[in-house]
Amino acid sequence: MLIVICGATASGKSGLALEIAQRLNSVIISADSRQIYREFDLGTAKPTEAEQKLVPHYQIDICDPTEVLTLAKYQQQTQGLITQHQSRIPLLVGGTGLYLDSITKGLKIPRVSPQPELRSQLAAVGQSQIHGWLTQIDPIAAQKIHPHDQYRTLRALEVYYVTGRPISAQQGENRPNYPILHLGLDCEVEALERRIAARVHQMIELGLVKEVEDLCDKYGQDLPLLSTLGYAEIKQYLTGDLNLEQAIALTVTHTRQFAKRQGTWFNKNQRITWFDNTSPDLTEKVWGLVQEFVVQHSR
Repeated sequence: MLIVICGATASGKSGLALEIAQRLNSVIISADSRQIYREFDLGTAKPTEAEQKLVPHYQIDICDPTEVLTLAKYQQQTQGLITQHQSRIPLLVGGTGLYLDSITKGLKIPRVSPQPELRSQLAAVGQSQIHGWLTQIDPIAAQKIHPHDQYRTLRALEVYYVTGRPISAQQGENRPNYPILHLGLDCEVEALERRIAARVHQMIELGLVKEVEDLCDKYGQDLPLLSTLGYAEIKQYLTGDLNLEQAIALTVTHTRQFAKRQGTWFNKNQRITWFDNTSPDLTEKVWGLVQEFVVQHSR
């Protein structure tokens, strides 16, 4: 069995998961593409040390900021953790839709690691040209990939040149054979915006500026992770391009836009049972459904 808790950033996933996991005596597996990195703590809303002591957490702090963890590797590791902790009914918790889909849908992912030199050579040719090549090599993939989507175009070509087979022939789904309960947290747009603003201000109060400053000093401002949400805006403040008030406002705006994209992704999944995160009896409602699920699939 597996319980999934998903939703937009700042929707309260971590807090709810902590409550449910303690009642189940379970473990939490993160499905967040940035919490896997060490030292990126405040800006990723990583669970605190105290929270991690309450419930065992996995897939957090498993990579150095200079490393790259592929989706295939994340999937392999997480599938192993789910099998390892099956007796405790693990919780898969996060807002990275692709991470969640890789597990719940059993996405077939080509085991091809990034090829920086090849990507650089292809990118230098120009997006229009390489998408044209992809159309000749793998018309199925080319039809699904927007002509301006350089990242996915490069990935499709990369897989083809490394394996000799089109990426479309190596994709698909192999859904897991264990039952999955999909839970989602949602709320009115205005309420979510207030939560996002409160979270960003809390990050600042806890020391996000110092965290970003230390990371820039240690790894340099060109570290890709420092161009992600929350870090990029504070980096602009540190370089003098924005004042702190502007950096905070921009972080709130970008986070709100990101949450909207997350909502669009999750709304496509008809298996999710949604809960209003402002409900005063949220935990009890979710716990009731969890109990029904466990009883049903323990027979």
